[in-house]
Amino acid sequence: MDPRKLSLQELLSYCLETQNLDAWTELVRRTRPLIAGVVTKCVLRRSRKPAPIDDLIQDTYLKLCDNNFKALRGFDFVHDNAFFGFLKVVAANVVEDYFRKKLAEKHGGGRDEEHIDDVTPVVPFRPNSLRPAELAILMGQIERCLAKLASEPNFARDHAIFWLYYGQGLTAKAISELPGIKLGTKGVESTLLRLTRYVKACLSAPPPPPKKQAFGG
Repeated sequence: MDPRKLSLQELLSYCLETQNLDAWTELVRRTRPLIAGVVTKCVLRRSRKPAPIDDLIQDTYLKLCDNNFKALRGFDFVHDNAFFGFLKVVAANVVEDYFRKKLAEKHGGGRDEEHIDDVTPVVPFRPNSLRPAELAILMGQIERCLAKLASEPNFARDHAIFWLYYGQGLTAKAISELPGIKLGTKGVESTLLRLTRYVKACLSAPPPPPKKQAFGG
């Protein structure tokens, strides 16, 4: 069997069933650019100091392989984009764990992660009814709004939660079960509610007034 001819879902199943080296090599070839991109982006967002990016990429794969590939075996493969979203969450959280550990070492102890109040959200908008051009514009506007929160400590996780829900169609329960999310269903729903309210307020904010033109007399 030629792993290069398999779909992503078939390739993942074949890897887990056979432990075939050629199949795993092909899976890494297909997924490494995405994981490397997420790791690099998260590192640059967190710090301008050098970080072991290659090691963090390897740590992401080690995370996926822990406990006899438990995370991969437990993933419910709906479509390729959902799997890519899953990999983004794992990679982002490997980076978050790295910086959290560095901070704990620097200060001699860690700090408990802040928990958002458990609130069941009433999500006021879903962009899936828009035409492609309108959807692309809206997605760009939403991403610019979210980017303003980049300095928040859990931004990588919360950003992933938002797009896994709105972009990939995963449920709050499914997102909560992904490795590295470290939130229950209610916590994911609360995060979605908070970000949805923020994005709606951001999108509805009036544009800045136009600059006055100087007219010569």
